[in-house]
Amino acid sequence: MDVRFSDRANGLKASEIRELLKLAEMPEIISFAGGLPAPELFPVEQMKEVLQEVMDKDGRAALQYGPTEGIKALKEVIVTQRMPKVALSDVTTDDITITTGSQQGLEFSAKIFLNKGDVVICESPSYLGAVNAFKAYEPEFVEVPCDENGMLMDKLEEALKANPNAKMIYIIPDFQNPTGRTLPVDRRIKVAELAAEFKIPVIEDGPYSELIFEGNVYPSIKSFDKEGWVVYLGTYSKTFAPGIRIGWIYASPEILNKYIIIKQGADLQCSSLDQRAVALFMQKYDLDEHIEKIKKVYGARRTLMLESMDKYFPEGVKFTRPHGGLFAWVELKEGLDAKAIMDDCLKENVAYVPGGSFFPNGSHANYFRMNFSCMNEEKIVEGVKRLGKVLAKYY
Repeated sequence: MDVRFSDRANGLKASEIRELLKLAEMPEIISFAGGLPAPELFPVEQMKEVLQEVMDKDGRAALQYGPTEGIKALKEVIVTQRMPKVALSDVTTDDITITTGSQQGLEFSAKIFLNKGDVVICESPSYLGAVNAFKAYEPEFVEVPCDENGMLMDKLEEALKANPNAKMIYIIPDFQNPTGRTLPVDRRIKVAELAAEFKIPVIEDGPYSELIFEGNVYPSIKSFDKEGWVVYLGTYSKTFAPGIRIGWIYASPEILNKYIIIKQGADLQCSSLDQRAVALFMQKYDLDEHIEKIKKVYGARRTLMLESMDKYFPEGVKFTRPHGGLFAWVELKEGLDAKAIMDDCLKENVAYVPGGSFFPNGSHANYFRMNFSCMNEEKIVEGVKRLGKVLAKYY
């Protein structure tokens, strides 16, 4: 067919990671590839009761259109229960809007702030889903180097000075995807200060902030934002259930209004039924207790994976040691291609995500991402052992 697509549509490519995950989902494969929460921890029975109660008590409203910004009951539980966890206690329901997961917030951010050729400043590496969402709007990416504690502030300041056409900074400060690194408090303060100095929005992506295995939840970058330059993206996907697709945006009124207008044009609103069900669940049950259960399981799996990697990976393979989140990041010696090595791994029925795609400007093929949340303990040990067998051939 001679279909005349837009230039933007012609520039889109299928995510190679999504294609890889199709292979990794085969039942015989031990997959460390997906960024998936553990399905055995989903509160299925409680949600069945909640959905029935919503339909019994409020069925007509649950099936009707609702406000673009989201229903007030849901926004109230977010404002009172979740935002204080990241040191945002002065938020009102008027300050947030509900989105279809935080992924929609990422896509909307690009639509709001980016023209073709504008600069996005981000960590190196960065979250692949954000990079792909931004790429549709044809920006340039400036990658800021990181150390074991995340983005380097002197390098961020250099990037801002060198790129006066930069339109936004994108950052995941807590247990970053893909590396698992966490930004210290002093650097969070500095990000907020630089945003105000250079008058540039910061998109703070916080899906993993509450999944800390040791210590207390860190204050968000947004909590240090005195002038309103930081946009905070929250979600229930990693602490509750990703399938409900409920996230939220907290931003200054001038910026938030743009998100609301964009959402009106995109999908009018999030599901009325899902919003009411989530709001009722949060009123009836203790999500904090549920999160503690998740943290206990994920923390044990994290520890087991790292111990197994210490035991079975060849000497010289490096990896991060996250204290929260879902991921560890593996660095192979220079010259190795993790994507090419995946062919050997799939023959051994084990999979990871090659790391090259997490670098917006390419290269860095000698990295891969490991997820420790979704596989049970037996499969973690066996899968790491298989990976070690494959990697030994290259060392």
